Amino acid sequence: MLKPGDPAPDFTLTTGDGETVSLRDLRGRPVVLYFYPRDDTPGCTTEACSFRDLQPEFKKRDAAVFGVSADDLKSHQKFAHKYDLTFPLLSDPDHSVAEAYDSWGLKKFMGREYEGVKRNTFLIGPDGKIAHVWEKVKPAGHPEAVLAELNA
Repeated sequence: MLKPGDPAPDFTLTTGDGETVSLRDLRGRPVVLYFYPRDDTPGCTTEACSFRDLQPEFKKRDAAVFGVSADDLKSHQKFAHKYDLTFPLLSDPDHSVAEAYDSWGLKKFMGREYEGVKRNTFLIGPDGKIAHVWEKVKPAGHPEAVLAELNA
């Protein structure tokens, strides 16, 4: 698992709006990269709506927030529109970025094992290094914890 002080793996992904985002273009500002399993599911909706509600606070700190899942662009568009999300959702269909961030792997749900996105969050500092890592995130209250860390 990546840890604070490690260089954040660079990536280029597409948003639900079809724009391209590259981590290297965000140097000089903090970046919140949160990985979530699926669009429009209960936990993922709770987490996304909390990040949406706190977006003005993240903007005050010049922090860019991005949600990342393996869902396709159409799914991201629908999810973002349904909940008026005010930050980009990045599509990682081949899960290469999730793998680079140790956020893809074996999961268990209701007695079933499968490969999928793990709910982890990374705060990347303006220098491009990992500043903080949250593993096995519980959606409720998590965006508040990220904001508190950003304020620390």
